[in-house]
Amino acid sequence: MNKLRTALATAAAAALGLAALATGPAQAAAQPAFLAASQMPPSATPWTATQVFTGVPENGGALCAPYKIPAQNSRYREFSTELDTNGVQITTVARTEADAVKLVDTLRKSLAGCGPLLQKQNPGLKAVSAAHGKVAVEEGAWVYSLDTADPQIGSTDIHLFSVGRDGKTVTFVRWGQMGDLKDAPLTAFKTTTKTAVNKLWP
Repeated sequence: MNKLRTALATAAAAALGLAALATGPAQAAAQPAFLAASQMPPSATPWTATQVFTGVPENGGALCAPYKIPAQNSRYREFSTELDTNGVQITTVARTEADAVKLVDTLRKSLAGCGPLLQKQNPGLKAVSAAHGKVAVEEGAWVYSLDTADPQIGSTDIHLFSVGRDGKTVTFVRWGQMGDLKDAPLTAFKTTTKTAVNKLWP
């Protein structure tokens, strides 16, 4: 289950690679802004955040998607607490707005079908994906959950995901911890998602 948990923690990075983003010229000095640690959903212990890195997380394996994310025009920041709660934000600037729209659509399909895919890849695992609606911000953002349980080990994990867009810029946010969907701060995560999209560009 630890292996699955590690893979889930980087599924956001892999999912972003589904988009057929063109490899345009390097970005100018202006870059999209990222969430601060304090803007993640409330936790029993404080959140900490890494610096913003260029590219994608090293362990961005393709758990729910068959492609890898291109590092060009992508950056990410990871988040964690002392209670095994973790998260990541990955932001990609597409060459055109049409490419960004395609990326969002592809990510949404990947997230919606992640549970059934995981069950096929991991016999005995119970995995349920669910959609939790649209967040009204810029060009929109969508929230999903992935609830997994391994009956043999007796462990459960819950992850919340969102994908949102502001023009050509797409941002992906993931939150995860041990537990069930009832334990997840869904309302607060939607607020985090709205903040993430609003912060991309002033």
